[in-house]
Amino acid sequence: MFDLLNSIPLEAFVGLGGLGVGLVLFFVLTQLDERATARSSLRQLDDYEVENQRERELLAPIQDRLLAPVLAGFARFGGRLNPPEYVERVRNKHVQAGIASAERVERFLAVRILGFAFIPLWLALTFLVNPLDLGGFFLWGFALTGTLIGAIGPSSRLNGKVQARQKSIQRALPDVLDLLVISVEAGLGFEQAVDRVITNVPGELADEFARVLGETQAGSSRADALRGMQNRVDIPEIRSFTLAMIQADTFGVSIGRVLRAQADEMRVKRRQRAQEKAQKAPVKMMIPMVLCIFPALFVVVLGPAMINIAKTL
Repeated sequence: MFDLLNSIPLEAFVGLGGLGVGLVLFFVLTQLDERATARSSLRQLDDYEVENQRERELLAPIQDRLLAPVLAGFARFGGRLNPPEYVERVRNKHVQAGIASAERVERFLAVRILGFAFIPLWLALTFLVNPLDLGGFFLWGFALTGTLIGAIGPSSRLNGKVQARQKSIQRALPDVLDLLVISVEAGLGFEQAVDRVITNVPGELADEFARVLGETQAGSSRADALRGMQNRVDIPEIRSFTLAMIQADTFGVSIGRVLRAQADEMRVKRRQRAQEKAQKAPVKMMIPMVLCIFPALFVVVLGPAMINIAKTL
């Protein structure tokens, strides 16, 4: 029996072991996928109620049950380790990105702390272990990449969300102002025109106008509601629109005339931004052309001539 086992090569045992581990992982992942599908289906039922507390907690996604407690623990330390001014800036950034949840702010601070804690581990793995057997420039580039991801990765992702939302609002603002002008000139009041915009033009800007309308209906003044939208969005076009509307309310100027002037100005600004991007395109195309296209073109055009010159000499 032992002779028979000794005659079997080691690669066969390794293959059988890997096959067994793969089957176990496949079975476990299949069961988790089936349970996740069942839980998502149960969550879609409005009248479904779970009496057992354990089953109610198991209905939550697995990442919420595993990662949320860890991030919550780091979030409590994140608010203490970071200065209050930075925490306030992060909170304002989340508001500008359209994220009003305080838990997301705490989660961001926790991820930022984990990112800085990840840097020494990454450097130790890169220089001491070096699993990819890199050397020279590639080794330092690999270390610098992980360091940048840990240091500025969360902040750059949040800034990207803010910029994407601001660009979406900038693109939608001229069309929204045109609809406001048409509605006001047709005889509707400003609040009714804003309600028409919210209904017909969904998007980030419509959500901001919906919040403005809700604040005015709750008792806030139109000027305060518009200033709140200006602080949440923080783009020059919204600041200009807010200032024009506040001045119109203060001095009794016709809102329709002010909206018409603002709509024309926003369309001019959008045309100028498009022209500016068009003027920048040739400059940005120079880098890939010089590095990628011109060398290949030189090889095709000058290659045969250089070969003939070499043979002649």
